[in-house]
Amino acid sequence: MEFVSEDIIDAVIEELETYSDEQYEQKMEAFAEAQPVLFAWLFSEHFDLLHEDEKGYLQYLALITWNAAVKVNGPLEAVSEDQIGEAEEKNYEMLELSAGKKFRDRLDPFFENSDQEDLIAFAEEAVLEDEDDPESLVTKEGREPIFIALKTMVDVASLFIFLKYYAFGKFPMIVDIFCFAF
Repeated sequence: MEFVSEDIIDAVIEELETYSDEQYEQKMEAFAEAQPVLFAWLFSEHFDLLHEDEKGYLQYLALITWNAAVKVNGPLEAVSEDQIGEAEEKNYEMLELSAGKKFRDRLDPFFENSDQEDLIAFAEEAVLEDEDDPESLVTKEGREPIFIALKTMVDVASLFIFLKYYAFGKFPMIVDIFCFAF
């Protein structure tokens, strides 16, 4: 996936802030149509431990992440449940193996060898923005699943873009076969 810069992320946020409720709903519907499995996953019981405000915040952050990726890379193919599951599992494993004592320190390995540092930093800042505020929108319990969800989105989008443009760039029909398999 082409690099999604902080400027692009900020532009998407600014654009969303100008939307009416109806325009925002239309943007969410477009996201749901483009990524039905990913969208359903974000609304699944998988995130039941989150409070309602955290769920809404996750969906807002996911919309920002998705729109920023599309703004840079153009329309992205729909991802599969298997792709989401594999990426999520790897991200949870990485978090579990992290030696940091504070949550912020546990996220350091996600930045190593990443080609999407700004998107990962966006996810990190989103869950740690009011870290010391007991009234924070994101609870300590909500940090992990929200961060992992956003990181998983970045991973599945990156995987498809990599395969489409780099691995199979010279053999486009292989992309069709690969995408059909998932």
